[in-house]
Amino acid sequence: LLNPYNQKNFKNDKLSILDIKAEGSDGKKFNIEIQITDEADYDKRALYYWAKLYGDQLKESEDYSKLEKVIGIHILNFTSIPKSEKYHNTFSITEKETGLHYFKQLELHTIELKKFTDQLGKEFEDIGSKIQTSLDLWSAFLTRNDLLSTAKLSQALDDAPIKKAIEVLNVMNFTKEEREAYEDHLKWLRIEANSLKKAEEKGRKEEKLEIARNMLNESLPIEKIAALTGLTEKEVKNLKGSK
Repeated sequence: LLNPYNQKNFKNDKLSILDIKAEGSDGKKFNIEIQITDEADYDKRALYYWAKLYGDQLKESEDYSKLEKVIGIHILNFTSIPKSEKYHNTFSITEKETGLHYFKQLELHTIELKKFTDQLGKEFEDIGSKIQTSLDLWSAFLTRNDLLSTAKLSQALDDAPIKKAIEVLNVMNFTKEEREAYEDHLKWLRIEANSLKKAEEKGRKEEKLEIARNMLNESLPIEKIAALTGLTEKEVKNLKGSK
């Protein structure tokens, strides 16, 4: 671990960004970031952090051979890549036509926790049967460890590190104030997620209404407008009556 975790900063910042820099036994460098809220241009930010950690390895006049591979791992509590249905994506630089992987020292991972929980859907309570990989396991730990602690995991995934993490979380020596702050933080995250979901739904509805208004201006039949937009015929008639 190259930069210590700052508990005070986490406790006082609901919009906290947890940024961890680490080094593997083979010399590889890791930039691990947990980002709670969505921010614009996250793709550029991820590249900037990678480039900074890569460049900071060398002091003036040092040889390029000292540069080690840098892996960026970005754990996001929102959807950053809507064009991909996967919650875990891995990026590297390859030649456009042949796919040749020549620049091997850049590797970026995005882990979108919202996609992970959305894919579990209404069966999230049955989380144990949905976990297939170690990444699934740790993603479940980060999102709903309260369910994971009682889940029936397969023997292959019921490993020591996750058991230790759950045990540490369960017996963590919080003071009353720290426990309340932790629970308030979790509550805030759930409220924020619910608010974002409602805002998205409201935005989609407003978009449908605007499309329907344009169709009415073009004198399309109410039945056809309803079929194309997903609105009810009553909603379309109300729009027409309010013109």
